Amino acid sequence: MVQILLLNILLMLTAIPVGWFLAWLCKDEIVYRKWFYILFYLCLALILLILILKRPIYELLTCIYFIILLVIALIKGKDKKFLNLKK
Repeated sequence: MVQILLLNILLMLTAIPVGWFLAWLCKDEIVYRKWFYILFYLCLALILLILILKRPIYELLTCIYFIILLVIALIKGKDKKFLNLKK
């Protein structure tokens, strides 16, 4: 049981570098952030639905992984140095 918990934590930690990579790949789309917000709220709604319906834990972990990715991308989208915007 502890091994599975540690594996889940390690997998969740991989969301941080993947989120940075996603933000780097989507520099031009991330400025508008419309689709990122839509995906963020969709994942939040899915998490609530998964919790209400008592679905398997891997579905919940998948949505949490996407939430971490989107939060990092949204935070990096506000960083002007990261986006190399000259305004």
